[in-house]
Amino acid sequence: MPTTVLVIAARDDTPTDRIVQILAERGVEVFRMDTADFPEHLEMSARIDQEHTWSGELRTSRRTAPLADVTAVYCRAPGAFVFPEEMSLPERRFAAAQARAGLGGVVNALAPLRWVSHPATMARAEYKPVQLAEARRAGLRISPTLITNRADSVRRFAAEIPGPIVCKPLANPVLIEGGELKSVYTRRLTEADLSDLTGIGTTAHLFQAWVDKAYEVRLTVVGDRQFATEVHAGSGAAYEDWRSDYGSLSYAATETPPQIADAVDRLLAGLGLRFAALDFVVSPAGEWTFLEANPCGQWDWIAHATGQPIAEAIADELQGAAA
Repeated sequence: MPTTVLVIAARDDTPTDRIVQILAERGVEVFRMDTADFPEHLEMSARIDQEHTWSGELRTSRRTAPLADVTAVYCRAPGAFVFPEEMSLPERRFAAAQARAGLGGVVNALAPLRWVSHPATMARAEYKPVQLAEARRAGLRISPTLITNRADSVRRFAAEIPGPIVCKPLANPVLIEGGELKSVYTRRLTEADLSDLTGIGTTAHLFQAWVDKAYEVRLTVVGDRQFATEVHAGSGAAYEDWRSDYGSLSYAATETPPQIADAVDRLLAGLGLRFAALDFVVSPAGEWTFLEANPCGQWDWIAHATGQPIAEAIADELQGAAA
């Protein structure tokens, strides 16, 4: 029976290009699509009846994929649906809802597939409160955390914590303001910050106890395989949040302690993920503290820096191959 790996990702996503290349080199049929191509450049036809489950095809100007041939799906941050400009905003909103329910519904209704990872589980796993609860349940060490929009709660939390506290974003830390791309980074709060919490009531904020670190670890998990990389900060800004100064960072492949590896397996099972990029702080005493798990995290630059075969592992997972 023919098999096809369905790849749903932004058309300009370079890491996905690498996975598609590896699968093609292995002789695997790949149908790549971006939801931004639907409905103008991507067509779907699917039907079901009493005697037969969903059948039909996905089609672009260059390729066709019978739905019955799809055995695995790689889903990584595809674009939003794009509709003709002459449609009104209410019409586009309505069309987007229909497209999501139609195209997304059909793909979700196909026979049991290998998902890396399923959009519904990724959506739930994006919530940091869920990640922290699942990490604690799995046996990982977490930092005391407060989520609030109340200034008095922040001050009480800070008084109970023996050391500094940090503030970090709960969701995507990137925003566009005045046509400029800006990022919000983790920041240690000073006494001046705590005395003036003006604006905290405007939305939810996450506060955590600061954890002294020797270095951090980016742990990329693909199925049953774990790729751990030490991330060493080379500047004060990177020490506080390494995403703020990539140029100062150095990397070294490392091993995950067995008890951490087992807990991470339990965490991903609890989150229902087959892929995640996890961040840990490692203290000077060697204790690992879980920070977060990104179900759609970046991994390509880590693979390039360390030589770890992360793309090959994702291809293996989509093929159902043993590690």
